[in-house]
Amino acid sequence: MVAVIILSRKCNINPDNVATPIAASLGDLTTLTLLASISAVLFKAIGGENPEHPERQEWLAPVIISLFLVLTPIWIVISHKNKYTHEVLYTGWTPVICAMVISSIGGLILDSAVSSYHGIAVFQPVINGVGGNLVAVQASRLSTSLHKAGKPGTLPENAQHGCGNPLTTFCGKGLHSRTVRVLLFMVIPGHLIFMYTIHFMNAGHTTITLIFAVVYLSAAMFR
Repeated sequence: MVAVIILSRKCNINPDNVATPIAASLGDLTTLTLLASISAVLFKAIGGENPEHPERQEWLAPVIISLFLVLTPIWIVISHKNKYTHEVLYTGWTPVICAMVISSIGGLILDSAVSSYHGIAVFQPVINGVGGNLVAVQASRLSTSLHKAGKPGTLPENAQHGCGNPLTTFCGKGLHSRTVRVLLFMVIPGHLIFMYTIHFMNAGHTTITLIFAVVYLSAAMFR
């Protein structure tokens, strides 16, 4: 990520526009790689497709879980003593737990939709990824602006206090409002590219009709 930011600066590109989406993509790729590798090792340890294998290692998964449970108090003590992570230790659980609950509910909804509409699952990472990355770019630009113009814990004098008016946010004359409009106008072209790429690769097993395209793009804009 450091190399991405340095390269962006050398190419006169705002790092906020590229670093956040790349970080999210690399995080997802790393997570999936680790999940697949660890799952393969544990599946092989319990015998794989032959549960009666004499050399099964059923103790491996419980040992790993026990190891993490033993290490958890140690990490809590270390985080508590560090002045940079002390506050996060007490306030950082709420967004993490909320995100886990929302993701679990979303998974249940997706499972129900896939059972009724086969092939729709391939569009889920696209509609989530595009919306999430665009919002991440805006959030990164906002945080950079606050960091440059203000001090930690205080807002700049010209900053808006409280919840902003949606009309002002989307139709204002400020820099952030212009950024919002640019990002919003990227939703439809981006989704059209991904939609027809999926259709061209026959990955979705779903016929792209006019009704489907209108409903899908409307959901993407609403999101």
